Amino acid sequence: MPAAHPLRETDLEMALRHVVEGERRVVRQRALAARLARSGGETAALAEVLLAEFQATLETHRTHLARLMPKPQG
Repeated sequence: MPAAHPLRETDLEMALRHVVEGERRVVRQRALAARLARSGGETAALAEVLLAEFQATLETHRTHLARLMPKPQG
């Protein structure tokens, strides 16, 4: 799907973009948290906290997207 200009995207396009970006963010943070976990310490713990926040935000984006999706007719 070609990227729409952010000021011209529909609510549905924006919600979908937020989900896609959030999924990428979670994948990157999960990898970073795993790498930091090997050394332990406060940084690793903070990485895990941030990962949990990213996952919660992604779930919010998914819920929003689901609300905007057209309902099946029938």
